[in-house]
Amino acid sequence: MTALNMRFEFTVDGIDLGSFTALDGLNATIEFEEYREGGENTYVHRLPSRVTYTPVVLSRPVDKHSGNLAAWFASMQLQPIPLTASITAFDGNNDAVASWSLAGVYPAKYTGPSFSAGGNEVAIEKIELSHDGFVTNNLLATAAQVMGLGA
Repeated sequence: MTALNMRFEFTVDGIDLGSFTALDGLNATIEFEEYREGGENTYVHRLPSRVTYTPVVLSRPVDKHSGNLAAWFASMQLQPIPLTASITAFDGNNDAVASWSLAGVYPAKYTGPSFSAGGNEVAIEKIELSHDGFVTNNLLATAAQVMGLGA
């Protein structure tokens, strides 16, 4: 079964911060350093070095649980400690399809809803997360099997 684009949940250190309707930024890029070997003129060695991660942005319509997200953001201003977050995608039967764990999570930006008496758009809130990296739980299990670690 495949994940539905509109159904995923976000938890921080086991605290459920609700369901979201949009997510962007589960990206990682491996940087490469070039090494020019003396006497070898047919190619340049490209060696992997550091990995960079883009911020993750979650958004959803405002609901009765929206205060929890703003409260979590405010609490991190008072005591900024890195946390572990989890994003879980669900299929149409409400079964978990995939999950990503984020390490060293900090909320970087909270954007509350915009209201207009003349409009009829859905009020949306967003949270942007800075993090130190992610790995899908399915990929972790597969990597352990390939390396003979028996996960």
